[in-house]
Amino acid sequence: MRTLGSLTTSDIGYGAMALVPGMYGDSDDRQALATVRHAVTAGATLLDTADAYGAGENERLVGRAIAGRRDEVQLATKWGIVFDGGRTLTHHHAQEIRVDARPERARDALEASLRRLGVDHVDLWYLHFPDPGVPLEETVGAMAELVAEGKARHLGLCNVTAEQVLATHQLHPLAAVQSEYSLWTRDPERALLPVLSELGVGFVPWSPLGAGFFAGDVRTADQDFRANHPRFAGANLAANRDRFARLRDLADELDITPAQLALAWLLHRGEHLVPIPSTRTPAHLDENLRATDITLDAAALARIDALAPAGAASGSALL
Repeated sequence: MRTLGSLTTSDIGYGAMALVPGMYGDSDDRQALATVRHAVTAGATLLDTADAYGAGENERLVGRAIAGRRDEVQLATKWGIVFDGGRTLTHHHAQEIRVDARPERARDALEASLRRLGVDHVDLWYLHFPDPGVPLEETVGAMAELVAEGKARHLGLCNVTAEQVLATHQLHPLAAVQSEYSLWTRDPERALLPVLSELGVGFVPWSPLGAGFFAGDVRTADQDFRANHPRFAGANLAANRDRFARLRDLADELDITPAQLALAWLLHRGEHLVPIPSTRTPAHLDENLRATDITLDAAALARIDALAPAGAASGSALL
């Protein structure tokens, strides 16, 4: 177990976004429910979803999966993304994300999530993205009121800067911050991670396996959302497969999989860091969880740093 602020969670969580149809290919409800239930049984008890995943359907799915098992999980969801109105944020992966995090929307958003999840509170409630038209402090203030009412136990922020963390943590303690972090996206090391460590705020890396790049020998990704991801575009994908091939060699030397190497490396980055890899199958979930049993010595960690330094990936990151 690990802690995110004052929230105790499993050391590896489960990101349910992969179960949204079309994200990583097809996923039927029976398979999806079985995977979430297996995650809980296997010990990945930090379950991460969002009201934007499948326009609320992902929350309903997670709610069905944990029915009768609420006390076994740490339930996290997010709000702020909208599909009508809001302010448009354009990202490198050619997708427009619209955000409306006005304080007056917070209560309705959380209560709608609770209804879909079938619970009376969530353990960790994140703002999915800062709203460029609303001071972040105002949004967090509205979220804090719902914590005081017990509808959310802990607050978190996603996709924020170190400066934004410093400004909001003094208004209400943050349990965790989510940001992309993996062997090919190491940007948080520059400013964000030192600030979180100083404040005692946990860190939850999303896309810890590089959108599946480190989970298998990806040769094409044109059948799911990665078709618009620059790092999976033809020449970039070929360059990245070559550039990170030696990590696969190292994983072979250690008799582990590349995914386990990537997750074990993350777990060695700090005691208050909990990655949330996504997968659609119980078998891959079990493979991921075995990363908690892997100890990387100083020599292995130095080799990883040399093989996957910051900025090594070809193509821009997701955000």
